[in-house]
Amino acid sequence: MQRRIFLSLGLAGLVALGAVGNAQGPSQDRLKEGKSVTVREWRVAEPITYENFSVFPVLARQWADTSAFVTLDEALARGEAVVTESGGEIIRRTRDGRPVPMPVPQGGAQVNQLVLIHRGSKPLVLLAGEVVTGGKQDRVVAKDRVVPPGAEPLPLDVFCVERGRWAGASAQFAAAKVMVHPSVREKAAVDKDQSEVWAAVRSGSTAPAARAANGSAAYSTEALGRVIASEAQSESYLKVYQKSRVGQSVESFAEEVARRFERATRELKGERVVGVIIAYGGEVAWADAFGSAELFAGYWPKLLRSYVVEALARPGSQERATLADAREFLRALEGRESVESEPGVYRWRQVAEGRYAEIELTALAPKAQMLHWVKIRRTS
Repeated sequence: MQRRIFLSLGLAGLVALGAVGNAQGPSQDRLKEGKSVTVREWRVAEPITYENFSVFPVLARQWADTSAFVTLDEALARGEAVVTESGGEIIRRTRDGRPVPMPVPQGGAQVNQLVLIHRGSKPLVLLAGEVVTGGKQDRVVAKDRVVPPGAEPLPLDVFCVERGRWAGASAQFAAAKVMVHPSVREKAAVDKDQSEVWAAVRSGSTAPAARAANGSAAYSTEALGRVIASEAQSESYLKVYQKSRVGQSVESFAEEVARRFERATRELKGERVVGVIIAYGGEVAWADAFGSAELFAGYWPKLLRSYVVEALARPGSQERATLADAREFLRALEGRESVESEPGVYRWRQVAEGRYAEIELTALAPKAQMLHWVKIRRTS
């Protein structure tokens, strides 16, 4: 039977865990300030390694019940959510086939904004970096958020990952079932800069080591440029990474890591995988963790492929990040804080400290619970 953990808001209680996974409580100073915190007992397991890539499973004995939520891929596939260009026309049909026009804000298509209509019965989870394909250009979601059921048509902030095309037979979008790789996610979620997003799509990796390595990277910047020139004149993310020799490399690499990951985690007793910490060579670079094992499992296939794209763009390395390095990566940041909230729906919090940033998405209904946490070692 699934255990449930009751989570309050914030990140201050997130700490690096020892081998037995004991978490420390929040500081009394923060409690006196009236700031709510999250205390999680996560354990970092030994890494699964392949080539220049290491993935550390993040394990938990307790987790939230996230069955009340639906992901973007699920909602689009079921027809419960519709994503369209601004000013587009949407006709939704009832079960008996009758057409029902849906109100869509007018004003014409915009590069950095789409319209989302959610008519499902569950709150919809959006994660920064998720790709939707179609319309006039493929786009990537700009920020983690939750959309309540029955909400009015929502202006959805996005970034373009298909620079050259501005045309399409339909204004509507489909689920790409793809997450952009960490260098692009960083530019969208943290830098929030369209030109930087385009640059990251072109370059493969924005990490200094990858730029310095040039041709010694597993998949170099020059090679990526040649693929764009020959196969993806519009710099479409999907064409570059799914319909080319790059895509073939991603699939074979990801399949091997997935096999090793499944083998390493199949015999867990009393624990489930709720996230991963990612390292390239000796550098711990990224972490994604979720409020439940089920939510992690739903995102894992496309997250894995996104991490692999980054691995292919970074240089080969014999160095390996250690378990201690991965545990240290869970340390809570204490830097500049930004908070956004929709009352009764969700809370988004970002903390930046030096070269690091972390973002937490917390649902506020049907109860307060963490849905997604990401930590980034920034490449710039």
